[in-house]
Amino acid sequence: MCISSSPSRRRGGTGGRPRSAEADAAILTATRAALVELGWSKLTMGDVAGRAGVAKTTLYRRWAGKNELVVDAVAVLFDELELPDRGSLMADIEGVVVQFAALLERPETKTALMAVIAESTRDEPLRERIRTLIVERQKRLVLAGRERAQARGELPASPASATGTDDLIFDVIAGAVVHRALVSAEPVDADWVQRFTALLLGGLGAAART
Repeated sequence: MCISSSPSRRRGGTGGRPRSAEADAAILTATRAALVELGWSKLTMGDVAGRAGVAKTTLYRRWAGKNELVVDAVAVLFDELELPDRGSLMADIEGVVVQFAALLERPETKTALMAVIAESTRDEPLRERIRTLIVERQKRLVLAGRERAQARGELPASPASATGTDDLIFDVIAGAVVHRALVSAEPVDADWVQRFTALLLGGLGAAART
């Protein structure tokens, strides 16, 4: 079984010709490439349009500006994260942590994510877009993992308030891996993943007993 989420049409149409999935993919790929090469401050909608082989007006029909475009370009990468059933909660957590770390190692992910986070510190609408299109969308992995572990009998059934716990689990995993990979610049190797997973499982066991 594989839990995944494909990019959705996140911006409403305004009539005219239907959106082209191929054009969208080319634009988002071009955006990430431009970020790696130029950085946030030098990136322009015109540069992205040229790289993608589309008119600049095509971009503005889809995205209001650079902020929206870059967040969508990052969100597509995070939509690649999956949670295959590896047979146990420990193996599931280790698998998704390794996958997440590998995603952060890609230059386009690293550059784009750091750029939008830095820019969002002074742009509340951008921060909300990151929360909606990246953070909230990826919480599906925690929900899927918890439900699978409950079905195996590894975790007890959750009360109605489990959403708060799911949010905390997501924050712990995402925060630890991002800090390790991008802030501390330390390897997310097999030893670290095993130790981190053991610590997380210990916390989940304690939470289940309270």
